[in-house]
Amino acid sequence: MASAEAPGPRPQHRGAAAVWRVLVVENDDEDAEPLMRRLARHGHHVDRVSGGIAALDGYGEADLVLLDLELPDLDGLEVCRQIRAAGDTAVIAVTARGTELDRVLGLQAGADDYVVKPYGFQELLARMEAVMRRVRISSTDPSLIVRGPLCIDAAARRVRLHGRLIDVTRKEFDLLYLLALQPDTVVSRKTIMQTVWGDVWSRRTIDTHISSLRGKLGSSEWIRNVRGVGFQLGCA
Repeated sequence: MASAEAPGPRPQHRGAAAVWRVLVVENDDEDAEPLMRRLARHGHHVDRVSGGIAALDGYGEADLVLLDLELPDLDGLEVCRQIRAAGDTAVIAVTARGTELDRVLGLQAGADDYVVKPYGFQELLARMEAVMRRVRISSTDPSLIVRGPLCIDAAARRVRLHGRLIDVTRKEFDLLYLLALQPDTVVSRKTIMQTVWGDVWSRRTIDTHISSLRGKLGSSEWIRNVRGVGFQLGCA
């Protein structure tokens, strides 16, 4: 595993900037080496592997994985699925696959964000920061929220209603948890978009996920629509 060293073995803060352990999964040296150098100059501890099997072996120590989808041994989508199935390590797909279908497949596989080559390094940094902000929200806020018969376990990422496990997607969980953190507050659409999707999806995306959650929870009263403002967690 190639490594570009930076001060400190674990995530820390250097001034106002956070420092993370980043795993670059990239088969192309011309793409990987400049990226590693620039990340290291920003204080991050950077490792690199060139294949999917090595990525699955080595991502456990990383805070964030920058994952190319074009790998010589495993398809990057499968690597992403396995990382996501194992836990909540942040993953950003960084790839030349740029069609709308490619983006949809990458996000459905569990990527927290999707960046198409060629990209601007400052944009990548901004997306990394946005993804890690969302990770910090789920790791530092209360891990267990109970509202009547509804129980949201952030540590296990599970939702139970009347003791019954509710099968929710990753984004559905993030949306419900965000509302549950502020049960007496109307959360604006803009806040939901920025926190759950990183401002990259449409108004219809929120409505679709809200509708799906209401169906799974068995009542529209669990998520109330405050017209022109946003949504609020209710109690059916």
